[in-house]
Amino acid sequence: MRERATRLAWFVSPFLVLIAVWAITIPAANVSPRVFPSIGGVWDTFVEMLLDGSLLANTGASLLRVVIGAAIAILLGVPFGILMGMSKAVAGFFEPLLRFSVALAGIAWIPIATLAFGYGEGAVVFIVFNAVFFAIVYQTLLGVRQIPVSLLRAARSLGAGRLRMFFEIYLPGAMPAIAVGARTGMGFAWRGLIAAEIIATSLGLGYTLFLARQYYETDVIILVMIVIGVLWLIMDRLVLVPIERRTIQRWGGRQGVDE
Repeated sequence: MRERATRLAWFVSPFLVLIAVWAITIPAANVSPRVFPSIGGVWDTFVEMLLDGSLLANTGASLLRVVIGAAIAILLGVPFGILMGMSKAVAGFFEPLLRFSVALAGIAWIPIATLAFGYGEGAVVFIVFNAVFFAIVYQTLLGVRQIPVSLLRAARSLGAGRLRMFFEIYLPGAMPAIAVGARTGMGFAWRGLIAAEIIATSLGLGYTLFLARQYYETDVIILVMIVIGVLWLIMDRLVLVPIERRTIQRWGGRQGVDE
C-alpha cells in the first residue's frame, strides 16, 4: 500500500507543480485571458460546459470514434500481422508497404478520408483505424517472430495444423507484443482523432478546439486539452497498462511494464 501511494505521489507531483506555476505566473505577469487563461477562468468554463451538456456530448462523440476505430483496427490488424509472421511470402510482399505506411502520420490521410467518406463519422473513424492498424500489425509481426523456433517445430511435429498453430501458438506467443501495439496505437489514435475532428466533423473535442481558436476562447482551448490528456491517462493507466501487464504475466515477454 505504501509503495503504491509513493508511486501515485510521484506520478501526480509534476502536475501539481505545473498547476502551482500556472496559478502564480498568470496573475503575477498580468497575462491577458486572450493569450492564456487563469485557473479560475478554466474552472468556470468547465462548470458552464458541464451544465449545458456540451462537454459531455463532445467527449462522448470522441470516445465513441476512438473505440470503434481502434476495435476495427485490432480485429483486422492482429490476424493480418500473424499471417505475415506465419508466411514468408506474405511478409515479403506486404512488409515494404507496411514500413512505408508506418512512416505516414494518421493526419496525412485526412484529405483522402474526406474524399472517400465525406465529412462526418466515417472519415474520423477511418483516421483512427489507420493510426491503430499499422501499429498493431507491426507489433504483432514482431511478436510472432519472437516465438522460439523450437516451439514451432515441436507443435508441427505433433501434427498441429495451420488453424491450431494460429490459435494455440502464434496468437498466444504474440500477445505481449499485441498488447504493446494496442497501447502505442491508442496514443496515435487520439492524435489522429483530434486532427480529423477539426476538419471532418461538427462534433467532438477536436471540433471544439477549432471553434474556440476562431473566437479566441483560450479557456475552452486549455480545458479541452486538459480533458484530452485526462482521458488518455485514464485509458492508459486504468485499462491499457493493466491489460499489458497481465498479458505479459500470462504469456511472458517484455518486462518492466510501466506501473
